[in-house]
Amino acid sequence: MTPEDGVNLRSFVRDIPDFPEPGIVFKDITPLLLDPVALGAAVARLTRFARDMDIDYVLAAEARGFILGGALANSLHAGFVPARKRGKLPLETVRADYALEYGIDALEMHADAFANGARVLIHDDLLATGGTARALADLVQRLGGEIVACAFLGELQSLGGRERLEPHLVHALIELD
Repeated sequence: MTPEDGVNLRSFVRDIPDFPEPGIVFKDITPLLLDPVALGAAVARLTRFARDMDIDYVLAAEARGFILGGALANSLHAGFVPARKRGKLPLETVRADYALEYGIDALEMHADAFANGARVLIHDDLLATGGTARALADLVQRLGGEIVACAFLGELQSLGGRERLEPHLVHALIELD
């Protein structure tokens, strides 16, 4: 057992009701980010999950996915590919539209982010309906990458996001329902 095994990550995620609109319960990971032990435990556990998967790149969505995604990529000795909101990247991009619980959005990444056959770990802080992660998966597949797995800090299992990512391996550190 390692020190990070004793950290209850769920206790560092707080619920914010009616944000960003009425009826939505926002899962705020700020307390986890503020605590160096909890933050380290999250990165260590995600790393342990993906350590033997021979990952070339971690692909993560703006903005909260960047936080753990960059640290995870570093820990795995992999590259980091940022998927940004529309119009934020300066070169040729590929784009995927997706539905959120409360609207429609799009993610873009550079068209030359990785070569055909690159082994990619998709990461985001939270798996809810699966719209964001499905968009990331679509981008990987359009560029000829191989999705090795999808890894999340937390999952809202009742929203069925895992099913939208089939047949890919999905892993979440904590359940947030």
